[in-house]
Parts: sequence; structure tokens; C-alpha cells
Amino acid sequence: MRERIAKRMAASGACSRRTAEKIIAEGRVCVNGVRIDTPATLVSPHDTITIDGEEITAPNTARLWMYHKPKGLITSHHDPEGRPTVFAHLPKHLPRVISVGRLDLNTEGLLLLTTCGELARSMELPSSGFKRTYRVRVDGAMHPEALKEIRRGTTIDGVRYQPAEIVEDTGASGRNRWLTITLTEGKNREIRKLCEYAGVRVSRLIRTHYGPYALADLPVGEVREILL
Repeated sequence: MRERIAKRMAASGACSRRTAEKIIAEGRVCVNGVRIDTPATLVSPHDTITIDGEEITAPNTARLWMYHKPKGLITSHHDPEGRPTVFAHLPKHLPRVISVGRLDLNTEGLLLLTTCGELARSMELPSSGFKRTYRVRVDGAMHPEALKEIRRGTTIDGVRYQPAEIVEDTGASGRNRWLTITLTEGKNREIRKLCEYAGVRVSRLIRTHYGPYALADLPVGEVREILL
């Protein structure tokens, strides 16, 4: 059975479909030793596909890991600015993996990793029902009216954000306090933008849950495989 090469590359865990299209356009992909220039190229299970001369593996049964991402790493395989990446700091025994969504440079906590691009995409979609929960340390107190807006869903700078669950730690006092915030989508820098809109500054951000998966006691920088 023949299929588009970008789909095959994503299913192998080599990259996402979008990234596949990009590196194909850059001339970095060969099929049976012949360089290709279109993601519409059809391949069979018997074709040999290489990226930068390295053969990608055939799609296998999907595997999934939890990773405790430390602050200071970006969720990318390559960074033009030369910043340290998550994938360069993973334990050496892991196969090639891609992330389920992203955490920005200064966000810590739970990052899911998988060998299967299709699984990653399905888990990222809002229709999956996977909520993302964060522990958030903020400086200041949220404006009550803005907090009401955020809880029922709001639009900031033309971007629509779905309702967020926000719970403040009991007994919090002083300017620095902890919140628990749960999102249904997890758009780019969503929590930081919501908090800024409400008049507070985020000083620490830790993702603790992604759907049914919890960070719990996983040490910083370590991985734990989830049996599917």
C-alpha cells in the first residue's frame, strides 16, 4: 500500500507532517537514494527513506513517555539561535521521539514524548478532551473582573481563549501566591497572556497534568514510559 511520504515520516516518529514538508522542500530527504522535493511523493513499505542520510525506521507500535522538563530548554529538535533543546538532553536510551505539544523555554514540568506522530497530533487536538493543568506562581492579585472574564472565556489581542479553571491556594497572602490553572486547549503562551491580562506577572510555571497523565514524583530531567 502506497502513502504520502510526509504521512509515513510522521508515523515513524521522525518528525511531524509539517516538519516533513519543510525538510523535503529543503532537499534533505531521499527515497531509495533519490532526492525528492515534494511531500506528495508516494512511497511503499519497501522503500528506503533517509533524512540527511539517516534512514528512518518503519512505523512501530506507538510508545509514550512522561518527561520532567527543566526550565531553560526549548521544545525543538533544532534551534537556529543555538539554545539548548529538550531532545539534546533526553536519556540516550530513548529512540527518536517527538513531543505532544510544547512547553516554552521558561516553563517546567510534564512533557509527553512519543514515537508516533499520529498519536501526538490526536492528543493535541481539543477534541481529545485532554485538559492541561499547571501550578503557577504569580506576583500580585488578579483583577476580579478580568478573572471572571477568563473563567468564562475571553478574547485578548484578537485571540479567543476558552474558559480556564483558576483556583488560588487557600491562605495565600502577600504579593507572591500560587494558583492552579487548567486549560482545555493550551495555546501558545496562554497562561502567561491570561495572567498578564488579569494584572499579574508569572514568576514560575509548572505543568503537572496532561489529560490522565500526572507528573507526580518524576524527578527533573527523567523519563518514565507509559504502557499503552
